[in-house]
Amino acid sequence: MQDLDNLLKSANNLFFKKRFNDAIILYDKILEFDPLNLDAINNKGYALSKSKNYQNAINCFNIGLKNNPREKSLLINKISALRKMKLFDHALNSCNIILKNNPDELIILYHKLRILHEIRNYEESLKICNKILDLYPNNGDVLFDKSSNLAYLSRTVECIESLNLAIIASKKFKIKAKKSKSFQTYKKNPNFLKLVK
Repeated sequence: MQDLDNLLKSANNLFFKKRFNDAIILYDKILEFDPLNLDAINNKGYALSKSKNYQNAINCFNIGLKNNPREKSLLINKISALRKMKLFDHALNSCNIILKNNPDELIILYHKLRILHEIRNYEESLKICNKILDLYPNNGDVLFDKSSNLAYLSRTVECIESLNLAIIASKKFKIKAKKSKSFQTYKKNPNFLKLVK
């Protein structure tokens, strides 16, 4: 058991050094001896996802979920991989399963608002932004997502207000706004230009 713990520490160290393939080899060694090791399964899946091997990551998370169907970290990592593969229906379904019992689960709400935005359901995405902002009013990422939804909904005044609050939270959103497709129609808007200069 001590050997497996040491192996897991070594694998995790490799993971943190972004040596994902080396980490995966060690996670596989652990799983040879302990096929139900939740940490090794989850971390291997996460390493696969970081290596952009999303399908195998999802397969890995599914193995873990067979024995631990409510394990939040597996579900969250699976949702993330599904999003990256643009399997939005599956990702949304997984979000809804978790939110049914945990309606205020912040990470899941965040994934859901992003998925809804990507499938162009801006109104529903906006509702979730507002729900999160009720709890965390200075969350720059969510304020930016809110402004992006509002831009697509042509709600200009609210969009600029929300973007301004995002930029107050972090200057990085100036650059992000300049590059974002959401604000294409705002490139000549003086209020937008003043915010991002």
